[in-house]
Amino acid sequence: MSAVRRWSEGMSSDNVKGLVLAISSSLFIGASFIVKKKGLKKAGASGVRAGVGGYSYLLEPLWWVGMITMVVGEIANFAAYAFAPAILVTPLGALSIIISAILAHIILRERLHTFGILGCALCVVGSTTIVLHAPPERQIESVAEVWALATEPGFLFYTALVLTIVFVLIFHFVPQYGQTHIMVYIGVCSLVGSISVMSVKALGIALKLTFSGMNQLVYPQTWAFTLVVVSCVITQMNYLNKALDTFNTAVVSPIYYVMFTSLTILASVIMFKDWDRQTPTQIITEMCGFVTILSGTFLLHKTKDMVDGPSLSTSMSMRSLKHEEEELLIEGIPLKRQDSLRIP
Repeated sequence: MSAVRRWSEGMSSDNVKGLVLAISSSLFIGASFIVKKKGLKKAGASGVRAGVGGYSYLLEPLWWVGMITMVVGEIANFAAYAFAPAILVTPLGALSIIISAILAHIILRERLHTFGILGCALCVVGSTTIVLHAPPERQIESVAEVWALATEPGFLFYTALVLTIVFVLIFHFVPQYGQTHIMVYIGVCSLVGSISVMSVKALGIALKLTFSGMNQLVYPQTWAFTLVVVSCVITQMNYLNKALDTFNTAVVSPIYYVMFTSLTILASVIMFKDWDRQTPTQIITEMCGFVTILSGTFLLHKTKDMVDGPSLSTSMSMRSLKHEEEELLIEGIPLKRQDSLRIP
């Protein structure tokens, strides 16, 4: 208790404000996933679903409530970084996963298997490990300095690689596998998101310097970063809507969080050269965090269709049967064996 008291007394008023804003952000963002999915399902009942290319959800008020809720959460998260260090704010983003999973279970009746809960826990632990051992942010004096970092060969190569993968995913994999493989939609959101966060960071620095008396709005770099932010956010929202409309919310939320956080940290390492200021121990610890994240993602993805209790073996058998039938169908063999394969 004395340690907790010393910790709380040692927090500055700004850190307390940042902590409250970060927790509020997670609450709003976690709830927004559920509200938006309710809106998507309601819109899909009377129009073309977002998962197959429809945009009827834009006329659904409930979807807009969820969208506004997410925007409020993102604003709170953005404001939290103005008061508290990233090492305090970023790990709290994991709370949105827990909130989303709980609300999905209560409101959407989406079951999350015990192994799925363990997968969520591994994702949170891995992401938190990475963030807690990340180096402090480097001090930036102007938006021109950020632009210089963004146009160095290393980050230009990363940006070109991200754009190439995104285009391949959108034009090749989305039409064929978007409805069956969750990583396609989430991959687009996460890759684009890593670029958008770097631009948001640059824009935040520009606004902070402007409010402090050094006007950064006169520089074209500020507006270039703004254009990148708008383009990336529109792309993210489009494919996140498709993911939410197609797959289980309790699975979408943690996978999106894990990939988005991992790629954002990678982009930050390349752009701001964070590892140049770290010890080998810190880097190895971050790698362990990545392994933990991958383990949690795999466990969550592989057990998303399982159910708790005695029916677990039945669920696994049904999934095996489904794969057998799909193989027979691909080979052109009539499914006459279905009755003999049926589970008693």
